[in-house]
Amino acid sequence: MKQFFGLFFLLGICAHSWTQPTYHIIPLPVSISYGKTQSQLGKSICIINNSPELQEESKYLSSALQEAGYEVKLTESNKDKNVVDLLVDFTLVKNVTLPASTEAYELVLQNSVINIKAGSEAGIFRGIQTALQMIPFHKGMSVKLPDCRIEDFPRFQWRGLMLDVSRHFFSVAEVKAYIDQMARYKFNVFHWHLTDDEGWRIEIKSLPQLTEKGAWRVPRTGKFGTRPWPLPDEKPTYGGFYTQDEIKEVVAFAAERHITIVPEIDVPGHSMALLAAFPELSTKKEPKYVSCGFKFSEWYPNGTFEMLVENMLNPADSRVYEVLDKIFGEVAMLFPGSYIHAGGDECDHRYWAKDESCRQLMQREGLKDGVDLQSYFMNKINSIIESKGKKMIGWDEILHGGLAEGAAVMSWRGMKGGIEATRLGHKVVMSPTTHAYLDYTQGDHSLEFPIYSDLSLKKSYTLDPIPQGADSSLIMGGQGNLWTEHIPTLSHAFYMTYPRAFALAETLWSKQESKSWPNFISRVERQMVRFDEKGRSICKSLFDPWVRVKKKNNGIFCAIESELPEAQIRFTWDNTFPDMSSPLYTGESLELPDGEVILRAAVFKNGRQAGRTLSLSRSEIMARAK
Repeated sequence: MKQFFGLFFLLGICAHSWTQPTYHIIPLPVSISYGKTQSQLGKSICIINNSPELQEESKYLSSALQEAGYEVKLTESNKDKNVVDLLVDFTLVKNVTLPASTEAYELVLQNSVINIKAGSEAGIFRGIQTALQMIPFHKGMSVKLPDCRIEDFPRFQWRGLMLDVSRHFFSVAEVKAYIDQMARYKFNVFHWHLTDDEGWRIEIKSLPQLTEKGAWRVPRTGKFGTRPWPLPDEKPTYGGFYTQDEIKEVVAFAAERHITIVPEIDVPGHSMALLAAFPELSTKKEPKYVSCGFKFSEWYPNGTFEMLVENMLNPADSRVYEVLDKIFGEVAMLFPGSYIHAGGDECDHRYWAKDESCRQLMQREGLKDGVDLQSYFMNKINSIIESKGKKMIGWDEILHGGLAEGAAVMSWRGMKGGIEATRLGHKVVMSPTTHAYLDYTQGDHSLEFPIYSDLSLKKSYTLDPIPQGADSSLIMGGQGNLWTEHIPTLSHAFYMTYPRAFALAETLWSKQESKSWPNFISRVERQMVRFDEKGRSICKSLFDPWVRVKKKNNGIFCAIESELPEAQIRFTWDNTFPDMSSPLYTGESLELPDGEVILRAAVFKNGRQAGRTLSLSRSEIMARAK
């Protein structure tokens, strides 16, 4: 069965040498070449596995194929190859001729046999994800698959997504679903944001108050930052937490998909849920509420902020470190990965500056300001985490005042912090707001919910985690972050994560020089069909227009944009809806005419409307004018 694999590609075959269909794989493999033949695929698939180490991978593939509508049989030999439509064969080899990556794999399809070779179980699993994208959902008919050869390995070792479960609690089943979808696109790090001002989500057995009080808040609806404060004696009923048994269950689930979980305990700021349980650990020692989304900070145009409510731990109180030692000790026992994320972001030092115990500590330690005091705190946390056999990673504010030895940096405020960290000899994960914040609005504000900023699919795709001036050897990779202030359901979490996670997956796995926006979009469109077939929500603002408004020479002008390659934009001002007979937008900005007009625009491709119709009234256009 395996003898022909080497012969097949001695025929002078290369990529794009024929006109038959190609695969739409995300992330793009390092190398894919097509043959001149096709393999027939019906309804039955046999998985051959004679390696005891790959039993979990076999079961995973079997389950995924059954979910896609196939009849699947598991076997240890190829004796059934004549009675099934497709064989999938795994081979674990130590001398696979690929770069020294534990996730490298080789996949060959010919004569209705898929053979996956790798030097590790993780490599086999990544190859399985490619195979699953090659095999379509079964629709009751046979299909032909182009024969091919793929050699593949990742560009970066850290390819992550973060899910914030503090602002809104997601069940164990929902977290598993999020992780399972990540695996399909070869992500390998799940950053689990477990604590924040809005909820404490992890059981700490030595400190039951954390979940008794910190895991629950009063129920509220409406936009975060505008919600009413809790009323006296109002019962907190919204929230939840994960027991340690549930944590172990999720960790095992992720490990089966070769995904490492990085837990985050966010300190010293973002600690209102912790302080709700232990208010004496703040400087003012006043009773605290778990935030229900009320306004507790003021942000200013220059990027600075002021906390209206104390949400900071007191770095001068020895009891703080005793509590955190217990917390990080139990966290370290639950998560086998190397890193624990300790937060360190968005700390307002003014409460410390007003506290006598903090001023005395600063005087004793020779600390000149709150930045130095935060550095003192984070160095203490680094020592605690290292004492548990783990490494600390934190947001780029942990650079301020001096970075703890051995700590890694997650650079979120652009890439400047990451560049600085590499120059200091520290490892870095790039996660800039400009490219990787998946809660940002991904379409025109008339069609998508506007929040703090915008991030289009195309902008996400332009990310390169190795900026000029950085030591590339210290950049572990990158990560997309999904903060959930405005994301209360798993369905909406998927809607906001994808398709921008496709862009990040490709950036973090594929060769930078292989990236092509038109080619990427052709593959995104196919992946969207897969989400539709699973009944899973995904954002399709790619097919919608964007309108940018500017003042110029006493007039108001509208520029209409589309990210869809080879698309047309058609528009109307006359209260009709755009169709193929409507005016074609040629790229020149449209001047706003007099009267109570409505601008309507839509994107067309191949003679058909691709997405939604955008509508902006005169007053809405005037409000956007700059």
